[in-house]
Amino acid sequence: MSFITHVLACLFGMGSWVTICGLWVELPLIVPQIPEGWYLPSYLSSLIQMANVGPLFITLMHRFRPGLLSEATVIYFIISFGALASFLLAFFWKETVMVQGTERSVPLLLLTFFISVVDCTSSVTFLPFMMQLKPEYLTTYFVGEGLSGLVPALVALIQGVGVVHCLNVTQTFNISEASAQSRNINESESTRYVLRPHYQLPNFSVEAFFFFLTAMMVVCLVAFLLLNYHPAVARERPKSQHSISFTKSDDTVSHHTKGTSESRPMISSLSGSQKPRGLFGKGTYSWMQVIYIFVILAWANALTNSVLPSVQSYSCLPYGNKAYHWSATMAAVANPMACFIAMFYSQRSLVLMGVLTTIGTAIGAYIMSMAALSPCPLLVHDAFGTLIIVGAWIFFVLSLSYVKVIIGVILRDEGHSALVWCGAVVQLGSMLGALTMFPLVNVYNFFSSGDPCNTQCP
Repeated sequence: MSFITHVLACLFGMGSWVTICGLWVELPLIVPQIPEGWYLPSYLSSLIQMANVGPLFITLMHRFRPGLLSEATVIYFIISFGALASFLLAFFWKETVMVQGTERSVPLLLLTFFISVVDCTSSVTFLPFMMQLKPEYLTTYFVGEGLSGLVPALVALIQGVGVVHCLNVTQTFNISEASAQSRNINESESTRYVLRPHYQLPNFSVEAFFFFLTAMMVVCLVAFLLLNYHPAVARERPKSQHSISFTKSDDTVSHHTKGTSESRPMISSLSGSQKPRGLFGKGTYSWMQVIYIFVILAWANALTNSVLPSVQSYSCLPYGNKAYHWSATMAAVANPMACFIAMFYSQRSLVLMGVLTTIGTAIGAYIMSMAALSPCPLLVHDAFGTLIIVGAWIFFVLSLSYVKVIIGVILRDEGHSALVWCGAVVQLGSMLGALTMFPLVNVYNFFSSGDPCNTQCP
């Protein structure tokens, strides 16, 4: 295997979700300066799922107009568009617009939608492109996809995102004359000391962070160019790559060798002799097993991409700002860690897949319970409670990320179209999770955030 191809596949994978992941870790700096406040995470989850119009359009185009769009064309466009949107965020993220008499961060939300379209569309384009390379490089791609969350988190830690200190401030308030007499106070005004959160200035600005995300997208674009044209990568392609063309006037299937992805359709227009009729992919799994795999894939992505991220601040902030940052950072570490484990221990047991999904779901239920109990979850004033919530986030992401990687490896062996369906199910699960959480967070106010300095819990 070529080391340079591994590096390029990793860098290519890093561009898949780096902009959205970067936006999430930058929230503690963004939230205090916009009118939406901590409702922003649930807004972002909904916008990300609305962005599934991108993969839906691509999938429909290749279902009804196969061959009209090529993987390379779409990927070049979405990476370039993502870099442009990230660049514009640096200038417009805190601009507001009056909407029905209320200030709203319309530029931020609009640009977030654009970068979400880019990242969501990567699920149905980047993965199928990896079929161009040997199977070993798919796991490397997943490592890069995991690093798309870890790298921005580490940069945010260096930046000093959202470090808060509780400071005593003097507050003056008016009291009634009767109340003053009853308390033997001669003045109509009194003062008291209260704790107020004071956010430490970051080491560099939000604008600089968005420029960093732009640079990451440019790196992804360069990596994709080299994956297409570098001689070392060309040697790592399978010896026989065929696309299938079918003419309406004849039942003959003709094969044409393709050296690059420039004109490769993302979904083959014919299954024909490539797989047993009536079976999914190569026919390795029964339809019940295929449904089982896709249900687990949708469930795992619903939990990791939308359901739990919508309540991460509620589950962690009651334990302190450090708990929130450590849980976000270490969860980002757990994702590529799961991919590294899969590189050396690629266990494809469907039973193990179900067991790990059950474990991850149980841990997710604990995290959701702590979010529902916010601002006074279990062991809120105990260091052990902080350790548990951080550990819960780590093992939650670790278990379900391993499941997602193994499913990706399984579907890669089932063929090109199986990976396209993989990306579509990933986005479907994420969308259903977001649609479930948005009313709970924003309409019914099921979750409550506490003051980091003044919350009183028994």
